[in-house]
Amino acid sequence: MEIGTAKTSRTPRELIAFLRSPVAIRERCGQILSMVCEGKSPHFDCDLTQLDGVADYVIEVMRSEYPANEIPFHSRWRHFEAGGVSRLASLDEMLLGLTDEEKAIAKFDLAIVSVLLDAGAGDAWLYYERETGLGFRRSEGLAIASFRMFCKGAFSSNDNHPLQVDAQKMQAFTEEELGNAFEVNSENPLVGLSGRLKLLQKLGEVLLSSPSMFGNKNPRPGNLLNYLLQRATNNKLAATTVLGAVLEGLSDIWSGRIEVDGVNLGDVWQHSAVADDGLVPFHKLSQWLTYSLLEPLQELGLEITGLDALTGLPEYRNGGLCIDLGLISVKNLSVLHSSHPVASEPIVEWRALTVILLDRIAVTVREKLGMSPEELPLVKILQGGTWTAGRKIAASKRTGGIPPIQIESDGTVF
Repeated sequence: MEIGTAKTSRTPRELIAFLRSPVAIRERCGQILSMVCEGKSPHFDCDLTQLDGVADYVIEVMRSEYPANEIPFHSRWRHFEAGGVSRLASLDEMLLGLTDEEKAIAKFDLAIVSVLLDAGAGDAWLYYERETGLGFRRSEGLAIASFRMFCKGAFSSNDNHPLQVDAQKMQAFTEEELGNAFEVNSENPLVGLSGRLKLLQKLGEVLLSSPSMFGNKNPRPGNLLNYLLQRATNNKLAATTVLGAVLEGLSDIWSGRIEVDGVNLGDVWQHSAVADDGLVPFHKLSQWLTYSLLEPLQELGLEITGLDALTGLPEYRNGGLCIDLGLISVKNLSVLHSSHPVASEPIVEWRALTVILLDRIAVTVREKLGMSPEELPLVKILQGGTWTAGRKIAASKRTGGIPPIQIESDGTVF
């Protein structure tokens, strides 16, 4: 759907750049929080007096999960170690013989394809890992399935270089291949399988269309590393620069999304309470991917600056935490008893509230712990943290730990 710019003073190019920024995410989500706090929403109320209790719960979970307070970033790399298995050590062994930059490119390849396959799996799907005999659901299952695919060369068209993701293989991927790798069958259904396949195929097209970012000959997503290294100054790289590259390089993989001037905006939706063009950006998967690309960059010795410029992730674990602990309350209980499209106003509103409330939770957590944003950035609070706490409280309230609000997923947003 094409959106015009008649209601805004920005040119189309300026609007696109703005909507790709964390500043826009916070500004637009902030408008929705204000509307809800003024009692004008038909869907939700917000009770900021509950912030203290939520922060206490998050701190309790953080101390339980990380008693030494050594909290890593919230990223895809955590999921690769699910079940206490040292899969990353095995990956490093497989990458021996490569230069440091070649290793980082391979890790970019893995992180990018794995995150793109990470949207909600549903509560019926299970991945059985033959190498360990362990079973995993949801994000961990998707992570480990994609990790094993990568290690077996499933994303490479070159048998001599299996540990890569390349355009030729992405374009040739079939639903049968993906379904078999994810162990999908009638008794083990995975939500949004066809949507995930389309993402892989579109990734192949996008890689070919941007040689400056991904390389010329059978391009790879991991070549984004070289693009970013050229933008580092004094061995420092801003987190927003990484997000900008992700949004610029990968925006065309999202199908059926809002467009401005022919440019696909990705995870951007409409809400009637938002001024001007009514658009609310989130870029959840893109920010999750950005967080996941920071660690390979750090392994090369780069200092990542401005971590807290990025936002929290508006997905159902963080959003569920806010509902389950009373920060957000549902006005119309019918919202809880049916599934909603991602583009619907209740879901856009819930996600927007989650973004701003994660900022408020982070501030409160730091105040209680006497820590600065540099000592405890948002990306660590998410890991320690709100995402884990959201899963824990959901498990205590609902069978299977399902979120409080059900979303119709096409495998490309959550």
